[in-house]
Amino acid sequence: MLPEFKTILYATDLGKHTRPVFRTAISLARRYEADITMLHVVEPMSSAAQAIVETYLTDVDAKKIFQDNMRLVLKTMKSRLEKFCQEEEQSRDRQDIRVKELLVISGRPSEEIIKAAQKHQADLIVMGKSTRRIFGTDIVGSTARRVPRYATIPVIIVPNN
Repeated sequence: MLPEFKTILYATDLGKHTRPVFRTAISLARRYEADITMLHVVEPMSSAAQAIVETYLTDVDAKKIFQDNMRLVLKTMKSRLEKFCQEEEQSRDRQDIRVKELLVISGRPSEEIIKAAQKHQADLIVMGKSTRRIFGTDIVGSTARRVPRYATIPVIIVPNN
């Protein structure tokens, strides 16, 4: 029996190769008459950066700054995601695509992608494959390695380099 995809979780880093990956999600959504939930995960400030800030501020001040800045980053990323969707809708015939939700959350990307897929009852995850060159060899990013390893639903990783 072939799988039925009714909800596709599209995880994006909003990088320069986002559009081809999103268009793959759109193509699949059209084929399966599925909804798309878009997700962007903002990684929290590293512990080293937090330690530097805390060196110069009291714990209360540092905590407030972290919270205020994270709220601002999440709001900014949500606006970028909305703008991206609007541009895509205008660039092509996207009237039949149902982007059900735009999610911007903070956390470790691989963990948050899997949590969001479960919470929103996704049947499929679509994401890009970030790579870096180290000593002349392409190295796949940690999120693209972890999500398929721990997901309980199919994951499509679209090359985006």
